[in-house]
Amino acid sequence: MKTNNTFLFSIDLEDVRENVENKHLYKDRVIENTQIYLNWLKKHQSKCTFFTVGKVAEVHPELIQTILAEGHEIACHSYAHIPVANQSPEEFRIDLSKNIEALQKAGCTTIKGYRAPIFSIDKRCEWAYEIMKEFGITYSSSVLPAKNPLYGWPEFGQEYKQFPNGIIEFPISLDRFGPLNLPFAGGVYFRALPEFLILRSFKKYFRNNQPALSYFHPYDLDTNQEKFMHSGINNNKFFNWLMYYNRKNLIKRLDMVIALDARITTYSEFISKL
Repeated sequence: MKTNNTFLFSIDLEDVRENVENKHLYKDRVIENTQIYLNWLKKHQSKCTFFTVGKVAEVHPELIQTILAEGHEIACHSYAHIPVANQSPEEFRIDLSKNIEALQKAGCTTIKGYRAPIFSIDKRCEWAYEIMKEFGITYSSSVLPAKNPLYGWPEFGQEYKQFPNGIIEFPISLDRFGPLNLPFAGGVYFRALPEFLILRSFKKYFRNNQPALSYFHPYDLDTNQEKFMHSGINNNKFFNWLMYYNRKNLIKRLDMVIALDARITTYSEFISKL
């Protein structure tokens, strides 16, 4: 399949305050930040996939309806943003059920995809694909196929794979930077790596006719967020500093990727052409 510079730009629609101590002391900036992405996507006449946490859908159903009205895809990103590797199969089943229920109540009628919080599916929790199948999920983008301080499944490999039950897993895109394989096209890596290295990696993927898979969050462009220790990073002060690093240049960098003749599409649209 020829991918034509496909950029699988996607948003992990979550509230960065979730699981933060005393989170209600800090402002809810989900709508304001998500609107910046929606405006940017409209400017480039592009549609993408929003992997959405159930609690966000419950608090902001009007945001979900806006995203759907503008033609984007909504997929699952858990109910409470707890890593899959930290759950039992039954806990995961309940969490996914609540995620889908929340999205449906917010107006979603078609839900095909799932992304694990923090790309937390690894070999230990491969059972999750069977549970996804029970709920009608057809694709997932939940694996970081490299060693990582938090989660990672290096043996999975960097190509997408279809499991015997039919679910397709799309691992996040990586490139080599010295001794490390890093997800150059998303989140803190996209903000922290030098621009020329980011663009080099995108060009490499497009030249090799591979889609570049990404992930961004509402907070990735938020320059007005209060300072606090983020959850899920083991209280590491360096990781917390990176969480705030270079947010001001995110949209500028995304525009530079678009200038490579990158074409954004939803996961479902991409899969329909496989």
